[in-house]
Amino acid sequence: MKRFESGSLIPGATWHAQAESEAEVVRKAVENLRTLHGETDVRPDMIERIKARIVDTGAKAPPKH
Repeated sequence: MKRFESGSLIPGATWHAQAESEAEVVRKAVENLRTLHGETDVRPDMIERIKARIVDTGAKAPPKH
């Protein structure tokens, strides 16, 4: 499981994203930037900064039924 804490990029921020893959975490983070913060153009350098802060939690996702 991968996790991104927005506070690791923006001090004081508490939003986080968690997913099986790095790509899905990045997708969620970009969606958050667009919907909650009104960003219309998420620059490649911002995506790289998000990727650099994604950590592996070591947890496995629960099985899908």
